[in-house]
Amino acid sequence: MDGVSPSPPLSPCVGVRPDLSVAAQALMSQSRSSQTWEYVTGGFAHDKGGSNGVPVFVMMPLDSVTWNHTVNRKKEMNTSLQALKSAGVEGIMMDVWWGLVEGENPGEYNWDGYSELLEMAKKHGLKVQAVMSLHQCGGNVGDSCTIPLPKWVVQEIDKDPDLVYTDQWGRRNYEYLSLGCDNLPVLKGRSPVQCYSDFMRSFRNTFSHLLGDTIIEIQVGMGPAGELRYPSYPEQNGIWKFPGIGAFQCYDKYMRHSLKSAAEAMGKPEWGHSAPTDAGHYNNWPEDTNFFKKEGGGWNCPYGEFFLSWYSQMLLDHGERVLQSAKSIFDNVKISVKIAGIHWHYGTRSHAPELTAGYYNTRYRDGYLPIAQMLSRHVAIFNFTCIEMRDHEQPQDALCAPEKLVKQVSLATQQAHVPLAGENALPRYDECAYEQILQTAALSVDSEMCAFTYLRMNPDLFQPENWRKFVAFVKRMREGKNVEKRREQVEREAEKFVHVTQPTVQ
Repeated sequence: MDGVSPSPPLSPCVGVRPDLSVAAQALMSQSRSSQTWEYVTGGFAHDKGGSNGVPVFVMMPLDSVTWNHTVNRKKEMNTSLQALKSAGVEGIMMDVWWGLVEGENPGEYNWDGYSELLEMAKKHGLKVQAVMSLHQCGGNVGDSCTIPLPKWVVQEIDKDPDLVYTDQWGRRNYEYLSLGCDNLPVLKGRSPVQCYSDFMRSFRNTFSHLLGDTIIEIQVGMGPAGELRYPSYPEQNGIWKFPGIGAFQCYDKYMRHSLKSAAEAMGKPEWGHSAPTDAGHYNNWPEDTNFFKKEGGGWNCPYGEFFLSWYSQMLLDHGERVLQSAKSIFDNVKISVKIAGIHWHYGTRSHAPELTAGYYNTRYRDGYLPIAQMLSRHVAIFNFTCIEMRDHEQPQDALCAPEKLVKQVSLATQQAHVPLAGENALPRYDECAYEQILQTAALSVDSEMCAFTYLRMNPDLFQPENWRKFVAFVKRMREGKNVEKRREQVEREAEKFVHVTQPTVQ
C-alpha cells in the first residue's frame, strides 16, 4: 500500500472537454491590417518592420479528429480558427495520433481527418505545429478523451507485456512503448523506432505540399503526454496524486537487461539486479524514503549515481534515436521536443520527482543541460511547460518552484545554444498567468522565446472577458520586449479590436 503523504496532496485541475459552439462569440472584425510574420528557428518572430516578438500558437482540442477520420464539430472548428486568426494568433498546434492514423493494421495509414483540418488551417492563414503523438491519450492531466496506441500494437503488448514501461510492483503502463525495446523487431518484424519513422515518413509524403509553408514545425513525441520522460507519475486510476515523487519505470525485461549489462561493464554486477528498492511509492515525499532523503540518501552515493546516470542516459539515447530519424525525414521544417515542467519538490536536495521521470537534476547536478545539448546537436527546439506558474501559487510545503525551474532551463538552453519555446501546463485565463508568461518569454537579455503555445482552445477561452484578456496577451507577445507599452494601453487597443457578436453556430 502506498505511503500517506505528510501533507494533503493538491491535484492540478483537469480541463473540461471542449465544446466549440461558443467560439462564434469571439468573432472579430477583419479590419485590422494584416502583417506577415516569420517564425525563425533559434530567434524571434519578426514582422516586416523588424520589431521583436514571440508568436503565439494555440493547441487544438485533443479530439479534433474523430475515429471516423473527419474533423470533429467542423462548423464550430471553422468558426474558432477564424476567431484565432483575427486575434493575431500565429497558428495552431495539433496532435496527430498514431492510434488513429495507423490504428487498424501496420503500414496502413488514414490521414483523411488531418488532411481536412490542415486545409482549414491553410484557408485561414494559420501556421501549424504538428505533434507526432506516438503515445496514448488518456490518463494525464487535461486528457479529455481516450485514444489508445494502435490496436495491432496493443495486441503485441498483450502477447509480451514487457513492451511497455513497468514499475517495481509489476504495474504496466500502456501510454508509450518502453524505450528498452526501441531497436528490437518486436512489432510484427519492425522495431518501435522503425514504426515511428514509417509513421512520420507517411505524414511527410502525404503533406509534402504543406511542409515549410503551412506546417512549419514538427514536434516529435518521445514519451507519455508526448514528453521526453518516463511515465513516472500516472494519474490514471488514481495511481499518482500531485505532489507525489512518482516511481522508477525500468522493470520490463528489456530495461532490466540493459541495467544488468551496464552494471557488469562497470565491474559492479551486483548493481544490476534492480533499480533502488528503497525509493518509496508514487505518493511518498522525499523524506519518507531512504533513497531520496536529504541526509545519507541513496541518490547521493556511488550506487545511486550509477543508477541515475544509466536511467537518465537511456532517456537521452532514446531522444537521440528518434530525433535522428525525424531529422532525416523532415529537412525543411523545424523540429521540437517537449520536456516536462516537474516543479514539485524542486527545493529539495534530491529533486525526487525529476529523477523518477528521468531528469538527473539535483542540487549538485544540472539535469537539463545534457538534454539541451542533445537537442542542440540535432538543431531542435527545447519546448518547456509550466511557463505560466509562479512559485507562491504552488504548495510551498512541497517546495514547488516553477519559476526557479524555468530559469534553470532557460540558462541551459542559452549555454547549449538551443532555441527555447514554451507552453502553459494548465488552462489559465487570468492576467497574472499572462503576465508571468510575458516575463518568462523575455528571460534572456539577448533573446526571447522562439514561440509560445497556449493550452488550449476550449469554450472558456471564448467567453467574452477571457477572450478580451487573451487578445491583449497575444498583442503584447507580438509587440516584443523592445516595445515599451503599458499594459493598460494594450488592453484599451484590444477592447477596440474585439467585437463580440451573437453566436452564429449552435
